[in-house]
Amino acid sequence: MQINKISLDTPYLIYLGDVPDMHHAKTGAGIAYWRPEHCAGQLRLPECPIDLGLPDMTVQDAVDAGVRTVIVGVAPMGGQIPGKWIPQLIELASAGLNIAAGLHTRLSDIADLVVAANKSGAELIDVRVPPAGLPVGSGRPRSGKRVLMIGTDCAVGKKYSALALHRELERRDIKATFRATGQTGIMIAGEGLPIDAVVADFISGAAEVLSPDNDDDHWDVIEGQGSLLNPSYSGVSLGLLHGSQPDAIVLCHDAERLAIDGTTGDYPIPELDEVIDDALRMARRMRTRCFCAGVSVNTSSMGDFDRDNYLSRLQNELGLPCVDAVATGMTPIANFLLKYAS
Repeated sequence: MQINKISLDTPYLIYLGDVPDMHHAKTGAGIAYWRPEHCAGQLRLPECPIDLGLPDMTVQDAVDAGVRTVIVGVAPMGGQIPGKWIPQLIELASAGLNIAAGLHTRLSDIADLVVAANKSGAELIDVRVPPAGLPVGSGRPRSGKRVLMIGTDCAVGKKYSALALHRELERRDIKATFRATGQTGIMIAGEGLPIDAVVADFISGAAEVLSPDNDDDHWDVIEGQGSLLNPSYSGVSLGLLHGSQPDAIVLCHDAERLAIDGTTGDYPIPELDEVIDDALRMARRMRTRCFCAGVSVNTSSMGDFDRDNYLSRLQNELGLPCVDAVATGMTPIANFLLKYAS
């Protein structure tokens, strides 16, 4: 069984439509942060407040700049492409620009867009399509080591934390592979498996395929999905947790997030030690010695002084390394992971 592999021609234009906040633009933001050398610009509707710090471009600007692939850089709830975006996507395809998207709405299902691409020779690339024939999870223990990012909610830094930890392990010449489980991670890494698009019965099997047997000293650094706390997306999180059989987990959290985002009910986020205990209880059903290697917190809303105080206080409370993957790096978590992994 093969995981998805994609190859996107560069440079990129990040398409943002009219998404209202950075949470919904996390695909574009992730690519702009981790692959800035590939990004030529951004295209957004006039009412869009999000700015990735890239040059604003029109369709003609993109053509003149030699853009090869337009990445639909949004992740709205439900993964749908709004109808008002389609005319602009058709204009981009008609100009001969490839379009890549990782939404549940498939580009190949938009008839007028397919016609435009066929006429110009542009390619439509749907990233969020799992391979056929995924197995049901077997629960078979696998060789190699695995660390899985889990979250207190969606969009709290699981992908950034996994990529930063992978980079830190590679810096130390430790054998490691970043295992992408979502659209953005797959676009960054060029391979992976869109776990949230897998039929529920096969989620744990897909996780097994994504992180197969490996050398005893090799680490799979697995991007998390959803949250065990989120009433909308807990199913994918538990399937990924059981199928990954992680030796360790890293809890990811947003310092400003007090309750689960995007739901109609009131679901406060529990104390972090409670979240860790619950996750370990689930993880140890499959991997009895699983431990928490630390907490990665998005503190982007804080200044340096407040961030350092917050992380220090949290570290004292939990007895675990607490970092901001972007601002302070993952070195303490990598140290803890390597020291305590059996």
